Order: sequence, then C-alpha cells, then structure tokens
Amino acid sequence: MIAHTSAIVFKKVDYSESSKIVTLFTHEHGKIAVIARGVKKPKSKLSGLLEVGNLLDVVYYYKASRSVQTITEATYLEKTMNLRLDFEKMGAMMSALELINQLLHENEVNHPLFSFTQKFLIWLNDTDIPPPRIFPYLQIRLAGLMGLGLQLEPPPAEENPTLFLNIDSGLVSTQNVSSHAYRLTQNQYHYIALTLQSKNSAVFSISFENGELKELVEYLDRYLKFHVEGIKSRRSDAIFEQMLNG
Repeated sequence: MIAHTSAIVFKKVDYSESSKIVTLFTHEHGKIAVIARGVKKPKSKLSGLLEVGNLLDVVYYYKASRSVQTITEATYLEKTMNLRLDFEKMGAMMSALELINQLLHENEVNHPLFSFTQKFLIWLNDTDIPPPRIFPYLQIRLAGLMGLGLQLEPPPAEENPTLFLNIDSGLVSTQNVSSHAYRLTQNQYHYIALTLQSKNSAVFSISFENGELKELVEYLDRYLKFHVEGIKSRRSDAIFEQMLNG
C-alpha cells in the first residue's frame, strides 16, 4: 500500500554506501523505520530532506509485516531552518526528539503527541525564549500527553512552604509521601504550577538561581524514567548539558 502522510524525522543511520535508515514519527502509522535508497547520492531527490527535526510530507510503501518501509518521496511541510542555525535551539530540539522517540513504541499511533511535537518544533524555531527554559515545560506537557500528568495540590497558605515532587505518585505537595521525593525550590514549584495551570508564556519569565533549572530537568527526567520503561539517558544531552550549565 502507498501511504501519504505528514512526518517528523527522529533519527537517521547509514545503511550502505548510498542509503540510510531513517526513523520517522508519522501521523498515519506512528513511529516507523524507512529505508531511503540512494539518498547519499548528490542527485537524490531526498538529499537534504531527511534531517533530524525536519517536518515533512512523505510518501512510502507500507506493509504492516515489514519492519522497514521504503520511502519514495518527501517535501517540506514547513521549514524550520533556525533549528539548525542556532546552537541552543539545535541542542534543545535534539534532546526533545530523543525523549519523544523513547516515549513511543514502534508503530504506535498517537495523534495528540504528533500534533504537539509538530507545533513545538515550529514554536521552538520561531521563539526568542532561551531554549533551556523551555525544556521543563516540554517534559511536563509530554508527561500529560502520555497519561502521566503531574498533580498539583492547592497552593499552601503559608509563605515559602517546603514543597516536594513525589516521583511515585506525581503529586506536587507540601508532603513527602513517597519513597522517591525531591524537595523543590520556590522557583521550581512556580514553574511546574504555571505550566499545569495556565500553559502560557509567563512561565518562561521565572528567573532561576544557579543550578535550579538543571536540577528541575533532572527531577522531571527521573519522573519519566520511573513511569516509562526503557527510557535511557539521552545521547544528545552532551550539547544540552552545556546550555544548562551556562
């Protein structure tokens, strides 16, 4: 069967002297592997299109019994060139897609996650917000899309209370109620609360102290790893680590 759908490039690996195996997140068939024959040849019509993070309109031969499909055509659905020209945007994009790739099973169709990923990449391409500040927002939203959304207790009455992220339950509260709980700073708590309650750009105006942002990213990674089997440390975090330390 010939499939024609929108797709996001997750990763690519060399297959032969002229071909590559490319992992796509497609709207129609979820996460699939395709072979791009002859793509490394200068005159290939696919040359330059199958780059990580590209948003494409693709055509491929699909057979459910095959583990690797054959891609025949691709065109840009939307160009996101800033994700390649800006070092920080590229680092955030690579880490984001590696995380989303790990959250998905092969051939798992997830239209809400596909739509979110597509919109996120377009937004990241266009925004002036420093990419490191965006990443915890991405983690929290992804948890919600995977059915693992954090739960926020009503805000405490006292000023500057002690607050925890309980990894087992996903509860953000004044109580340490699980065997895996991390104490949050006020900035970290407000970031989580704003993301869960309003989902607007006000969250990115929070000014983190040294190490707070990196720590929040680590806590949220541990939360996702606890609840989703098979998530590993991201290879692309070498770049992202430099951004967080900066």
